Amino acid sequence: MANTNAPFGFRYFGRQEGGSPTEGLTPRKVSSAYGTGIFQGDPVISMSTGYLQAATSNTVTVAGIFNGTEYLNSNVGRKVWFNSVPASGLGADALAYLSNDPQALWVAQSDGSPITFADIGNNIGFTTGSGNTSTGLSAYALAQSTIATTNTLPFRIVGLWSQFAPPGSQGTDDASSYNWAVVALNNTDRASTTGV
Repeated sequence: MANTNAPFGFRYFGRQEGGSPTEGLTPRKVSSAYGTGIFQGDPVISMSTGYLQAATSNTVTVAGIFNGTEYLNSNVGRKVWFNSVPASGLGADALAYLSNDPQALWVAQSDGSPITFADIGNNIGFTTGSGNTSTGLSAYALAQSTIATTNTLPFRIVGLWSQFAPPGSQGTDDASSYNWAVVALNNTDRASTTGV
């Protein structure tokens, strides 16, 4: 079965073996003046102002994966919980929740050519996408053309979805474009000794 081109960002898969299950979501703020949507499954970065923004480049250190938010919606006049921070309508800074556990694993779709078994152990970047404003879900994908040993790339390929999912499931055709891979955070705030 050929894979479908339907990127969904970075979907939580589990944790690498060997660590205590002590992960949680880290609260951080998104400025009400930011003006760009951030969607569940988007990689985010720390700014020198203390706020988060959506990651748009593979040359930055990633703070984690955005998982949802609570914010004052000026259109309805009350605090709401949602999968994404909207580009407008924030009555105040949004409280974002991100996963930045260095042992977390994520599933994401290739943006084109297949990611192969031989790519496991290499690093990889991402492509951005316009998230779904109805569901609040991401449209980021793995940038297959960036696969390299480069230590500054934000993710490490640790497996292919076909190693875990039932045969014939979406994303398991490793000979076709848009297959899925399992990745871990690689170049992150928590691993970096350089401040923002």
